[in-house]
Amino acid sequence: ARGIPQQSGPPAVLTSVVSRPWGVRPRGRRALHAASSSLQEVMLTSERYGVQRLPFSRLSDSDVAFFEQTMPGRVITNPEELKPFNVDWLKSVRGCSKLMLKPRTTAEVSQVLRYCYERNLAVNPQGGNTGLVGGSVPVFDEIILSTVLMNRIVSFDKVSGILVCQAGCILEKLNEYLEEQGFIMPLDLGAKGSCHIGGNVATNAGGLRLLRYGCLRGTVLGLEVVLADGSALDCLASLRKDNTGYDLKQLFIGSEGTLGVITAVSILCPQKPKAVNLAFLGCQSFAKVLETFTTCRAMLGEILSACEFMDEKCLELVERHLKLSSPVTGSPFYVLIETSGSNSAHDEEKLNNFLEQAMTSGVVSDGTVAMDDKKIKASTWFIWICLICQMLWSLRERITEALTHDGYVYKYDISLPVGRLYDLVTDMRARLGRSAKNVVGYGHLGDGNLHLNITAESYSHSLLDAIEPFVYEWTARYNGSISAEHGLGFKKKQFIQYSKPNEAVFLMQRFKAMLDPKGILNPYKTLPSRS
Repeated sequence: ARGIPQQSGPPAVLTSVVSRPWGVRPRGRRALHAASSSLQEVMLTSERYGVQRLPFSRLSDSDVAFFEQTMPGRVITNPEELKPFNVDWLKSVRGCSKLMLKPRTTAEVSQVLRYCYERNLAVNPQGGNTGLVGGSVPVFDEIILSTVLMNRIVSFDKVSGILVCQAGCILEKLNEYLEEQGFIMPLDLGAKGSCHIGGNVATNAGGLRLLRYGCLRGTVLGLEVVLADGSALDCLASLRKDNTGYDLKQLFIGSEGTLGVITAVSILCPQKPKAVNLAFLGCQSFAKVLETFTTCRAMLGEILSACEFMDEKCLELVERHLKLSSPVTGSPFYVLIETSGSNSAHDEEKLNNFLEQAMTSGVVSDGTVAMDDKKIKASTWFIWICLICQMLWSLRERITEALTHDGYVYKYDISLPVGRLYDLVTDMRARLGRSAKNVVGYGHLGDGNLHLNITAESYSHSLLDAIEPFVYEWTARYNGSISAEHGLGFKKKQFIQYSKPNEAVFLMQRFKAMLDPKGILNPYKTLPSRS
């Protein structure tokens, strides 16, 4: 009976059917202290990568005094308090900032940057510090400008679905607020419990809902940004159509804090779906994964909201390090499919037709399904069902966390033609052999976005040399992108030419020179060093 999971049965049938309410998802797991290694073990970025400090001014006592007068009680100089903000979430890069500032308003950000520009002090904007390419922490002693206290929701229009908020609002908190209004955020990330919307926009974050709602370049309607010299740019439009001149906000979306500090965001939010279903399926080959995707895209159409995949190594790591268990095992690959719509009977019929087709054709070998059934909402099974749904999403969302427990992680965020998506994982395993502990692949199947992860007991420069630039050359050969959604940050900036022609990089450098002539905003990031 629906609502009571069947944990046994022949391998060629779906082994359980349970119900899932919209919004019940595991809390964002990517927090500052999630990884197992201690902060003291992280080598300084400047030493590991041999970076030379640019000729910025050094922080003085008079500088600290100015900031304390500007924002009393929100100036951090204690070395112990600063430690977690100098280290990235992966514990792979570390700076040595001696000062963190916590402004509450755009005016305060403007004051800070105006002063830093005049003094030639470098600034590192920082949101939730959940980035994966070293873009959110200092390389040397840059002042950390945190948006943690800029967490106010300015307005929400129920008619248009347009939300205006400060940049420091946590993604998960925004989604909780919107759900009470009958809406949701158009993006969803594994780091939602920690990441800030300003950081999401600054990195043009993708995530789990991009297949359905598109990227932030389409949903962000306006921005408020403070430029390097302290001048505030108010482009905080709440209009879906505005064709007056250049679309300046696009310059700052994905610029990773190198062109300006985002202080507020206007974003278009979709209505909360009334019916959501979830399927976790096992496939015997990646060719079957691709066939599953093409079949579900054709048969589910407008209700398809997520299509994720992972290999068996990912599932092993989640089970081993996080002690999670999967109701579906024994397959080389797994696919997680989510549908969301306004009519539960219509959506359930479409999903059942897809599953029947996938099972009878042999594309899918096993699976579990969570269907939105209003009839059991008041039953005592409801809480238990919610936990089952959390578990299914956790198997995908917590892979990143599980990898940090497996050793040092070399992370690659690649866009490729969907048919080639897993070939890179196979080729990398063959190339590295036993020099790597694990080589795994997972990601957003519907977007052609592969997360290639390689773990080792500890950082090894020789292993890095075996991975890079091979991984970028391979990606360029198939016209892919070396950064699908994580950005370039510090770690990937020197490889931008594998995805962009020299003319494009030169134009980007001209934009940077125009908006930040002294180069004080997030230096050493995003763009390659100029010779």
